[in-house]
Amino acid sequence: MSGASSNPFVSRLKWELRTLAGTQPWLTDALVRRSGNRISEETQVVIEGFPRTGNTFAVVAFTQAQRRPVSIAHHVHLPSMVKRAVERGVPCIVLIRDPRETVLSLVVRLPVLSVRQAVRSYLRFYEPLLPLRHRFVVGSFDEVSTDFGAVIDRLNTRYGTSFHRFEHTPGNERTVMEEVDRWDRGAFGEDAAAFDRSRARPTDGRAAMKDALGERYLDDRLWSLRLRAERVHELFVETARS
Repeated sequence: MSGASSNPFVSRLKWELRTLAGTQPWLTDALVRRSGNRISEETQVVIEGFPRTGNTFAVVAFTQAQRRPVSIAHHVHLPSMVKRAVERGVPCIVLIRDPRETVLSLVVRLPVLSVRQAVRSYLRFYEPLLPLRHRFVVGSFDEVSTDFGAVIDRLNTRYGTSFHRFEHTPGNERTVMEEVDRWDRGAFGEDAAAFDRSRARPTDGRAAMKDALGERYLDDRLWSLRLRAERVHELFVETARS
């Protein structure tokens, strides 16, 4: 999802419309009809999650672990992609991360968004998937970043597939992160500030920006949204462990 626009109001409105449309598969088909990342007859696996939940790492690690090319639908960041995968029986991994870390990372990535808007968007992604959470594989951020092979094992068990597992050796992780950086350079070019805010790996600069936003996440006016988001995260993580 891109928030690029010279007008902050327009950027926020586009974000809202996209996250609302993303609950409906037919609207998502229209939104991503020109995207190579959408589900098609050739799709062999779907890897989807809300932004800042480890999407790029998971897709790159999965791809590099395979011994042949695999068609992956990914990075649409809309729940209807998951619904479509469930409907079609396509093997699917849904990524999730603690809402505080996800929301603050997203607002650092897209400063035009408010923390409230980001929490609301997190809920728009995950709440529609709660009734379906036993029909796909859940990969928590912590597990994906330390033991992604276990997530791939669960995928194979659920769907009867034979994808190769990713092993978290220093060499494999280094190769993945080099490719992740290449993806990010391609997305953000020479804009050093945007690259530092948005890259899919931790940086000291982004950690400081997230810390500065921490009080906004804990604002009393967000307590009900925050409680819902934290409960959703808890339920998904429980599913991953079951």
